[in-house]
This record gives sequence, structure tokens and C-alpha cells, in this order.
Amino acid sequence: MAAWACQFTPRVSLEPPQALLLEVEGSLRYFGGRWKFLARLRAGLTGLGFEARIAEAPTARGALWRARGEGGRLEALPVAVLDLGMQQMELLAGLGIGTLGGLMRLPRDGVARRFGAKLLDELDQARGTVPEPRACFALPPRFEARLRLPSPVSHAENVLFAAGRLLRQLEGFLAARHAGVREFSLELEHEDGTPTDVQMKLAGPGRDEKHLTRLLRERLRALSLKAPVEAIRLSAGQLVSMPGSNGHLLRDPRSGGEEWLRLIERLQARLGSAAVHGLDMQEDHRPERAFRRVVPGTEKPKERACGAPGPRPLWLVEPPRRLAEGQFALLAGPERIDSGWWDGAEARRDYFIARTGRSLAWIYRERGHARPEGWFLHGFFA
Repeated sequence: MAAWACQFTPRVSLEPPQALLLEVEGSLRYFGGRWKFLARLRAGLTGLGFEARIAEAPTARGALWRARGEGGRLEALPVAVLDLGMQQMELLAGLGIGTLGGLMRLPRDGVARRFGAKLLDELDQARGTVPEPRACFALPPRFEARLRLPSPVSHAENVLFAAGRLLRQLEGFLAARHAGVREFSLELEHEDGTPTDVQMKLAGPGRDEKHLTRLLRERLRALSLKAPVEAIRLSAGQLVSMPGSNGHLLRDPRSGGEEWLRLIERLQARLGSAAVHGLDMQEDHRPERAFRRVVPGTEKPKERACGAPGPRPLWLVEPPRRLAEGQFALLAGPERIDSGWWDGAEARRDYFIARTGRSLAWIYRERGHARPEGWFLHGFFA
């Protein structure tokens, strides 16, 4: 919970066994003011499945005591909000002290003698008369969270509701780190101890919980479970820097590719990561070897591979298809390609641009002895 809360402020402090303290004065304006911040905090806690009592005060200990006492003025809070033992609570009851205000009105030397100087220090810290230095929570380098399901789940898609809670925790963790992920893992734990590992890869860095949930839904729909799921574990290790973007009065022209990346990610989630990929050029004159598969979004723009003298079609026919005489009309060429003698896949061809029916095609014929004769269709321009 502390890692999730760090998205609101870097000053988060643990108060065992079940309290968190957040210094948020410097964050209120960013989140739209006090009331909008509190509404967002409550909505986030509810979405994570937690019930919480939220209280505010100028001091950390004052806020903690008010949360334990369900609000109200500091002096009107019951003494039950203090961390006192049973004997000390009975002593306060015998003195007729039921509120912090009554305790504060007692002589300080008497309180120190009966309850210790620590209680006086805590009272002063709650009122803000003395400082209260607190250690801030340090975010871990990677995210990992486990959730045991209330009952075994037999269908993979039914795991999504529980996974949504972990994805919301991941979103808060990543927001606090100003980072995103390009991949994360969801382990489905079974009774026999052998988990089913669901690997998710993104086309670009992301952290939006709703988007991650949509991608995970696509993958889980196609997954058949070998056994009921008892628990789930979400982990993400390789974080990518992802600073927030500034607002724009007009539409940012650089944001036009985001929808395209989202589409790629949904296709990868549904069809598998290997089924959808990007293409990048590499230095080779042979058309079938002039490109390579890459992760979408990592392509490097190049004007033309190897300084190719002629135009290249976007659609290659693989393998090339034989053409009969009379099925085409030559328009331009030839362009000679003689390459690949060093790797055993030598290509000795003369390429032409030709009209085949209603299409503009790229065709070639082989050169040299022991080469197949005739013409071959290798690509389409349009």
C-alpha cells in the first residue's frame, strides 16, 4: 500500500501494524485541491479492496490519532487512540480522564512520572509544538504482489477481477517511479505448485491500469487452465522511464501514434507476441533479406537500404511466383542484383517493373548457368 501511495507524494511513512501517513500539502494543487485529492484517494483504496479511515491534521501524529478516533478535534479524541498498555489505561480511567484534552490539562511532571516522558513527547508532536522526524518509505526496484483467491477459479478469464486489483497497485507503483513497463508477468498458482506463467508484452511503455486490464483480458480469453487457480502473482522488473506529459491547448501532433500502439498491443495479446512485429531494414541487396523483424516501435527510419537505385515494393511475394510469357508487360528495367555469394544464398537476377493485369509488379529473371529459366513475380507496388 505504501508503494501505491507514493504516486501522491514521496513522503510516505509506515505506522505498523496497519496505518500509513502521507504528507500531501505540496501535492494538493497538482491533484485539483483538497476535496478532489481526498475523493481520488478514497476511490483508489476502494478499487484496491481496502476499507480505510482517512483523517487530516497539520501534524503526522495528529492525523494518526484522528484516524484512530474517527475524526473530531484533537482534544475531544478518546484516550484509546494512544498506544498505552492496559495498566496505564486503567490508571487514566481511575483519574476520570477519557479524552486527550483532559490528559493535556494534567500537570506535566505528574504525567511524565506515571506514564513516561514518551507520552508527553507524543502529545507535543500531535499539537505541533515539537518536530516529529519520520523515516520515509523507499520504493523497491521492482514490483511484485501476490493475492490468494477466496475460492479456486476454473476459467482463466474469471481471474481478471482479482488481477485488476494487482494492476491498480502496479499503476500506482509505476506512477510513483515516473516509469512504465514494456512487459509484465502474471503467474497463476495451482494446487500442485506448478504455476501457469502468462507473459504480457507491450508495444510501448505503459502503466494505465485500464489498458493493461484490456490486454490481459484478451490473453486470458484464449488460455485453457490445466487446473483451478488458487492464487495469482503479478511481477514487473524492467522499468522504463516514462515522465508525465504536459497539457496542450490544441491537440499534440506527436500523440497521434498512441492509438496505433494500443492496437498493436491488443493484437499481440490476442494472437501472441510472435504474430505481430515491426519491420526494420538491414544492409543487404537481396530483397528477401533486406529487412528483419523487430519489436514494434523500435524501428529506425532509413531512406533506403544499401543505396538501392530503384524503387522497392512494399509487398513481397514469398516465395516468388512463376509467371508465364504474355502475363505481363515490361515498363522499366532492368536493375541487376548480384549478391549473396558469401553465405550460400547467391542471387543473380535482373529485375523489371511490369504491368500484370491491373497491378504494378516487380518481376525478375535468373542469370547464369544451372538457373531456373523464365520470369518470377517477387512483389507488388499497387
